Amino acid sequence: MWLPQLDLMRVISAKSQGYSIATDISGPMTVNGLERGSLIVQCVYNSGWETYLKWWCRGAIWKGCKILVKTTGSEQEVKRDRVSIKDNQKNHTFTVTMEGLMQTDADTYWCGIERAGTDLGVTVQVTVDPASTAAPTTSTSTTFTAPVIPEETSNSPTLTGHHLDKRHNLLKLSVLLPLIFTILLLLLVAASLLAWRIMKCQQKGTAAPGGRPLLCRPDPAADQNLPTKGYHEALLLCPG
Repeated sequence: MWLPQLDLMRVISAKSQGYSIATDISGPMTVNGLERGSLIVQCVYNSGWETYLKWWCRGAIWKGCKILVKTTGSEQEVKRDRVSIKDNQKNHTFTVTMEGLMQTDADTYWCGIERAGTDLGVTVQVTVDPASTAAPTTSTSTTFTAPVIPEETSNSPTLTGHHLDKRHNLLKLSVLLPLIFTILLLLLVAASLLAWRIMKCQQKGTAAPGGRPLLCRPDPAADQNLPTKGYHEALLLCPG
């Protein structure tokens, strides 16, 4: 793989747009990642290069550049160590992902297309920031794509299942408590009426049909003191 002086002169650094262009391939000029995180580089190529092999190479000098990973001519992802590459032939882009970034990964890299004679390639400067010890480690990625507009979220409060259950229980209690109190009151009134009727029946049971007190049998001891003649008879009220 070599790039003659003529092709080097055709490499254009489009600084105003933030990416490099070399004939039929373009990519970001610089990408940045966080230590122990990851970054994504997306390079774009023109139509006609779909089935050509794409590669990711490390090294500022073209002839001494070391290819880290290369496609197979298909859209199948290829991964070697911490670097992977995947070609999207429909969109004419191929994506390189670097994982588990270290500060020693900071260097000059190349997005390239292998072809007979002279390969196509553009440089990509990769920088790695040290991870903060205070903040938790998160993976960061830089892509050569349009920004994604986050969806708006509603600020209106919503009721969770816990709050709905609580409100449902309170509603049940507000209905059950008066109902239970009414039932208890009715039972108390019924018990009072029953007791009153029982007392009434007991009082009626100790009286004669005409309302006169019931008479018990004469006391045999009392007969001795009564005259033998006459129609008098010792009568006693029944006790209690």
